[in-house]
Amino acid sequence: MLGTFLFEDVTRIQHADPDPLPETPTGKPDNRQEFTPAVFLSYQPFPEHDLSIRAFYKRIFRMPTFNDLYYTDIGNISLRPEYTNQYNVGLYYTKTYMSGALKNLTVQADAYYNEVTDKIIAVPKGNGQYRWMMMNIGNVEIRGIDIAAQAGWQLPWQTGINTSLNYTYQKAQDFSDPADNDPRAGTWGGQISYIPWHSGSAIVNLYRKSWELNYSFIYVGERYHNSANIRENHEEPWYTQDLTLTKTFSHRHIKYKLSAEVNNLFNQQYDVILNYPMPGRNYKVIVKLEI
Repeated sequence: MLGTFLFEDVTRIQHADPDPLPETPTGKPDNRQEFTPAVFLSYQPFPEHDLSIRAFYKRIFRMPTFNDLYYTDIGNISLRPEYTNQYNVGLYYTKTYMSGALKNLTVQADAYYNEVTDKIIAVPKGNGQYRWMMMNIGNVEIRGIDIAAQAGWQLPWQTGINTSLNYTYQKAQDFSDPADNDPRAGTWGGQISYIPWHSGSAIVNLYRKSWELNYSFIYVGERYHNSANIRENHEEPWYTQDLTLTKTFSHRHIKYKLSAEVNNLFNQQYDVILNYPMPGRNYKVIVKLEI
């Protein structure tokens, strides 16, 4: 059981600037006392194997942040808290190998169902490229699957590889207004803003002594920028690949880590959200010191 106690006070601020920003609103959310229960279960069917079945139920309370409520232009003082009933069932398996190139393997999979009331989201405001607003979606149902696998490999010449794969399927539907069920532009049952059905990542880390080479691939599938899932609101899938080379060394009791990065390796042109194009290929050099 988690207890959350919130007490707020808001004061109007008068700006001295002759062309001031909008004043801080004097309204404020109500003080709240919330108790949210959670139940966790875990079962290991075979004692000789590291395989476990897990399940849980959580009641989640999320209060809007300070920026969500009060930040100029973006903030919405009328935002309501978000409540979620989360149900999850999954499997977890891990194994260590004493011989061979494969040294360890971990696989986990979870299926979940969430009922969300007054889900808090940020969406672009009108046609303005740089203006956002916070808003609630009255009722959202989320069904999803998360699958993750990690493996460690030992190769000759003091070389090793760590690999990681992640995949998520998520169906997040807006069920706020039963009357808004027009398939041509209605939002009833539509995938909510910017939530892809499919997403995933792959990471490969190759290391030898003080050198590391890291490759990452991120994929985000098609989605819509509005709960009305029509062609005009469709957003194309995007992916990006990054490469990092790192060298670690020491000098006079100081540990140095020098990294060279190439981000968006193949110069993919993509928008994470509407009208916000991301950088093309770019480079970065990072030096870290540990004293």
